[in-house]
Amino acid sequence: MTGHKLNLSMLCDFYEFTMANGYMKAGYKDRIVYFDVFFRDVPDKGGFAIAAGLDQLIDYILDLHFTDEDIEYLRGKELFDEDFLEYLRNFHFTGDIWAIPEGTPIFPREPVLTVRAPAMEAQLIETYTLLAINHQSLIATKASRIVRAAQGRAVLEFGSRRAQGADGAVLGARAAYIGGCKGTACTISEELFGVPATGTMAHAWVQMFDTEYEAFRTYCETYPHNATLLVDTYNTLKSGVPNAIRAFNEALRPLGITQCGIRLDSGDMAYLTRKARKMLDDAGWPECKISISNSLDEYIIQDLMLQNADIDAFGVGERMITARSEPVFGGVYKLTAVEDQEGKIVPKIKVSENVDKITNPHFKKIYRLYDNETGKALADYLCVHDEVVDDSKPLEIFDARATWKRKELTNYTARNLQEPVFEKGKLVYKRPTLQEIQDYCKAQLDTLWEEVKRFDNPHTYYVDLSHNLWELKQRLLRENM
Repeated sequence: MTGHKLNLSMLCDFYEFTMANGYMKAGYKDRIVYFDVFFRDVPDKGGFAIAAGLDQLIDYILDLHFTDEDIEYLRGKELFDEDFLEYLRNFHFTGDIWAIPEGTPIFPREPVLTVRAPAMEAQLIETYTLLAINHQSLIATKASRIVRAAQGRAVLEFGSRRAQGADGAVLGARAAYIGGCKGTACTISEELFGVPATGTMAHAWVQMFDTEYEAFRTYCETYPHNATLLVDTYNTLKSGVPNAIRAFNEALRPLGITQCGIRLDSGDMAYLTRKARKMLDDAGWPECKISISNSLDEYIIQDLMLQNADIDAFGVGERMITARSEPVFGGVYKLTAVEDQEGKIVPKIKVSENVDKITNPHFKKIYRLYDNETGKALADYLCVHDEVVDDSKPLEIFDARATWKRKELTNYTARNLQEPVFEKGKLVYKRPTLQEIQDYCKAQLDTLWEEVKRFDNPHTYYVDLSHNLWELKQRLLRENM
């Protein structure tokens, strides 16, 4: 496999090939089906997640193809009909996809993405669709929690070396930026996506020189406009900060440069940053920024803020890039409807003794309902695809699990969350820049109540079913139980 260029069309579970081949043999090759991508639980028991990964899914769909080598491999399994292998030789996606844009706060059991396509096509894109959405939504969600804990202070993604593989590092940095990070240590993520890459020195730089002061002064002279010095190689307060101040005085002050920084990677951060801040201020460096790193997450950052730590920026690595506290997003890809020979949509449901695994049937539409006075999101409203919410009229919403909980909305705005991405295999979506996605994410977070954004025991944000969809679901449950 050395030097072999991966064809991501083959990045799918093997059952997708066996099922697609079976669909062809059963005469279902061209049957139109509907699949929803949704998730059941928010990571870390949070109040919401952040949608991400759509851009990479678009690239995947545009490049879908099977090479001669791929087909020969499948032929060698001695499972597949030649008609199916010939179909793969000329394969391209011809279906429709709708998706909630990247950066949108999303909630359990609502369709983040909907696929309408011939059965074989819809089945063959299942794995990569989930992979793209699950991974980046997970990291964007974790990054958002960490950024919110920092209370306006900069958060940088520092996790490449401990990510799960190259894509985990590169795309993780992209997702972290969507979640609100200011930049990354991952250089290639700036080259590919424009995520600002940043960094100064490691402990090895300091150890390379005969003295700590020489290391600091040399760095200041080499990068006078980017001088952030790592001050905890030996002793933070007794040598690190004093040597940094001396280097700033002798290398930067004569140039009139006052912008500089120090970084700590170990020790009692609350105590050390308060002491370092006083030492820097007393020495005439009030504009010197203090940043910290070392296995940070939202809870450690939150505690540091409560302890009045004097920190301007956080470098967050392994616990963000791996979402260490809960490293699985759990999105699923479920059939919700098929079209019969006359083109009528026939809803489908998956039934389970585990109530959370019962699906919402049919081709659907998802609205977000906003209060016109506060601009805050009130609830999401899931309905059948041809239902239209007229926000000039009152709307009664109810909890699908406790139907006696009802509320009548007035003076609200209804916004359809999903946007068309592919129509008949053609890309129709205007792809925003990564900066536009980050800005959009920040604006959408502002529409959520603070109670929904709590880390612990957040307020439940409701995804309500329309009356029509609820009745349909109950009917299908009665028919299939």
